[in-house]
Amino acid sequence: MTESVPTRPNVLFLMSDEHRADVAGFMGNDIVRTPVLDRLAESGVVFTSAYTPSPICVPGRQSIMAGQFPRTSGCRDFSKDLPPGHMTFSKRFTQFGYQTVACGKLHHTGTDQMQGWSRRMGGDMYIAPHFVEDRDEASFEDLVRPLSKVKWSDAKEIARAGVGTSHYSREDDYAVQGAIDFIDEYFTSPQYDREQPDRPVMLKVSLNQPHYPYQTTEERFAWYINRIRPFEGQEAFDHPFLSQRTVTPGVDVNEREIRRAVAAYYGMIETMDELMGRVLDRLEYVGQNLDDWIIIYTSDHGEMLGEHGIWEKQKFFEGSARVPLFIRYPGHFDGGRRISQNVSLCDLFSTMCDLSGIPVPEGLDSRSLVSLLNNGDSGWDNEAVSQFGQHNLMIKRDQLKYQWYGPDMPEVLFDLERDPDERTNAITNPLHTAMLDQFRIRRDELGYGETA
Repeated sequence: MTESVPTRPNVLFLMSDEHRADVAGFMGNDIVRTPVLDRLAESGVVFTSAYTPSPICVPGRQSIMAGQFPRTSGCRDFSKDLPPGHMTFSKRFTQFGYQTVACGKLHHTGTDQMQGWSRRMGGDMYIAPHFVEDRDEASFEDLVRPLSKVKWSDAKEIARAGVGTSHYSREDDYAVQGAIDFIDEYFTSPQYDREQPDRPVMLKVSLNQPHYPYQTTEERFAWYINRIRPFEGQEAFDHPFLSQRTVTPGVDVNEREIRRAVAAYYGMIETMDELMGRVLDRLEYVGQNLDDWIIIYTSDHGEMLGEHGIWEKQKFFEGSARVPLFIRYPGHFDGGRRISQNVSLCDLFSTMCDLSGIPVPEGLDSRSLVSLLNNGDSGWDNEAVSQFGQHNLMIKRDQLKYQWYGPDMPEVLFDLERDPDERTNAITNPLHTAMLDQFRIRRDELGYGETA
C-alpha cells in the first residue's frame, strides 16, 4: 500500500531590503503608510525583537537561506556566497515536492545562482568576477576591486535624495510582474490547462526597496517631506568601529538634504508595501484563500537613517540589526499578538519546515519559532546572534546586547531597558558583571575571543 503524501501548506515569503524595523505601521510608526503589511500583521504574530544574522546584504541573506550563522556557512562578508549545492530552505522544500519560485533579489553572487530554487524570475542573477574560475587576472584587474572604490559616499547619496526613479524600483516592478505571471500560470494556466493547484508552492517575492538610492515618487515625497521626524542632534558613538562612516550634519550634508533623504526612504517603504499588495491581490484574484497560506514578511537588515550620525547598515545598533518580522497562518495559531522574545532570521528555516511538516536537516543554527507562535515561551533560549566579517559579533540576551570587535577594540554592552537609544556603554556597570561573564563564554563558544 502506497503511503499517502501529507497535504502541505503554500508559503508566501515577502522580503524587502534595508527596512528599518520602526518604520512600519504594524511596528507603531504613525507616519509611514503601510496598509498592506499592517493588514497582514493584524491577523498574524509580530516579533518585536527580531534580528538579522548579519547587518549587511550578502551574508545576512545567505544566513537566512541556510539557517546558519555566517561563521557556520562560511559566508561572512559581502564578497562571499554559499558554496554550490549548499542546503538552503528552498532546496529543502524542493526536496519535499514543493514548486519553489523566487521573484526578485536573492543577492547570490557565486556560480550557483539557483541555490535550491526550482525557478527564478527577476533581474538579480549575476556572477561576481572573483567567482570566475581560471580567469585571466590581467583581464579582471579593474573588475575585482574593493567595494569602497565602486560606490558613492553616504553624503553623496543623501545629497541626491528626493524625487526620482532608481534602477532598483524598475527591478522591483519586474520582480512583481514575474510573480503575477507565475501565479496566473500556476493556478489558472489559461493557455494550456496545465495548472497545478494541488502541488504546494513556496513563492518568495524579494524587493530591493527601501535600499538606497533614496528616491521616490513626487506624490509620496510631498506627503512625507513635512511629516517625517529625522534624527537630530546625533553624535558619533565613542568607539573605533561604531563611529565609522558617520555623516555630520552641517558639514557633510545640510538639514534639508537629510530631511529629503528620510522622506524618500519613507516613500520607498510605501511603494514596497503597494507592490506586495499587488501580489496578494493576484493570489486572491485566481481564487486563493490567503488564510490557507503561511505568509512571512521581513527584511535582510535595517537602515541607520542618520541615527548616531550613521547611514546604511553594518552596525549592531538597533536601527541596523533589528528587523520587522511577522508570520501569519490563521487557524493554526492565534493572530493579533506581539512577541518580545529575541529571535533570529536564521530561525525561519526551521520554523517553515515545522509549520509545513518537513523534517529539519542537521547542522543548522536555526530554532523553530512554533512554540512561541503557539503562545508558549517555556524553555525558549532568549538569545539572538549577529555576525559580520572576521571579528564582529553581537549577542542579544533579554534586554542586554553584547558586542565584540576583536581583541584590539573595546567590548560594548547596551542595556536597552535603561538605555533604549544606545548611548551608554554599560560594559563596566557592576550590575552586569555576572551576565558579562556569560556573554564572554558564549562568545568563545561561537568561535570568537582573544585567540580567534
